[in-house]
Amino acid sequence: MAHIQVPEGIPGIRSLVMYRPDTGQHLYALAQALLRNESPLSESERELIATFVSSLNDCHFCAGSHAAAARFLLGKDKELVDQVIADYQTAPVSDKLKALLTIAKHVQQDARTVSEELVADARQQGATDRDIHDTVLIAATFCLFNRYVDGLASLTPTDPAAYEAMGERMGTLGYVMPKPVV
Repeated sequence: MAHIQVPEGIPGIRSLVMYRPDTGQHLYALAQALLRNESPLSESERELIATFVSSLNDCHFCAGSHAAAARFLLGKDKELVDQVIADYQTAPVSDKLKALLTIAKHVQQDARTVSEELVADARQQGATDRDIHDTVLIAATFCLFNRYVDGLASLTPTDPAAYEAMGERMGTLGYVMPKPVV
């Protein structure tokens, strides 16, 4: 049960942005800009970064919902999501994405530890300044989202199947504000 009065039965951040649509609209706009707008990183790569950071933060709602979105976007390669969560260094992803996930991990743990060496390695693997910028911003933003969701104890479904519809919605519609409950 959430720590505050939010619409009943609405899981995760959706209930929180319905409680405060004036702030929620900006959070959703940021998620849309980071995860769906034009980028050199694919939508699935960006969702993997969000999932990875949320998993490191033990935010079950964000990890579950963004893993579902990544699975939806990856289609037949959806098992990649669980491989990245289990051990991104051995997952069958590009060396560039591994370097970016390392940067994301450092942002999640202590952003001050993102070193010139980590950035140089990402560049050596083909990452551009935009890739590095977006990775850091996605990781930092998901630390905020994870703390927002968990700090207010929003509803977190325990059934993995509950996340499939969320993943499809995010994969097709992107990040749009939910309709108010009347």
